[in-house]
Amino acid sequence: MSDNGITEQARIDLGTPELVFEIDGPIAWLTFNRPEARNAMTWAMYDGLARACDWVEQDQQAERVRVLVLKGAGDRAFVAGTDIRQFQTFDSAEDALNYESRMSTVIGRLENVHRPTIALIRGYAVGGGAALALACDIRLCAPDAQFGVPIARTLGNCLSMSTYARLVDLLGPARTKDLIFTARMIGAEEARLAGLANEIVPAEQLESRGRELATTIAGHAPLTIQVTKQAISRLLAHRRPVNADDLILRCYLSEDFKEGVRAFVEKRPPQWQGR
Repeated sequence: MSDNGITEQARIDLGTPELVFEIDGPIAWLTFNRPEARNAMTWAMYDGLARACDWVEQDQQAERVRVLVLKGAGDRAFVAGTDIRQFQTFDSAEDALNYESRMSTVIGRLENVHRPTIALIRGYAVGGGAALALACDIRLCAPDAQFGVPIARTLGNCLSMSTYARLVDLLGPARTKDLIFTARMIGAEEARLAGLANEIVPAEQLESRGRELATTIAGHAPLTIQVTKQAISRLLAHRRPVNADDLILRCYLSEDFKEGVRAFVEKRPPQWQGR
């Protein structure tokens, strides 16, 4: 045990078995642990992710944790979005605004955690999963990685303004529009060329490469890394816009959104009406 109370290896309870949070020396590993659902996010998982970010910043307890690594359980997905079954009860402005507020808060917490973050991506990083990956500092991808925000084809909803901003930060306006308008997926090589992926790594080497990179970063001056991360965040702050509740409500209170959720659950194509 170190003098700050952390053993060399420890598992931290985040309140749900669908997140596995492990400390291994200077690296914290967070695993999205719903492989049977392609690691789709529940409310409890979003809350646990925020708690993990809080934990690594608690100086009395976690000051030697230098890097946070995120990965998905299994080989099919990093995170395949928010669990859409949770949307079946949405019927009010409050439901819509609270959801997007939750997304902005939790993903913003990940984006601004005072440690460098690395996402290890196999398979799908879709919707909310893409938003989580975008909020990380570095993305390492297996050749089968697939990024996408297919909401124009699936649910007929929208993204939080902060997630739109992150897409524009990385892809630019034209590619962001192309990605969302066409509802297509971006493979690993296109993601690397577009700036979404830092490296493509053979699937069987993805975790070891993530550990190698995290260990390298952990061995460097922590204040330099933390200040650099915060400085870049401040430079990009102008793309984190003010209130856009009207846009959120236009989508989430629409008949199209209700139809999109029903169609997804019933495993059929939605019938869009534009209202």
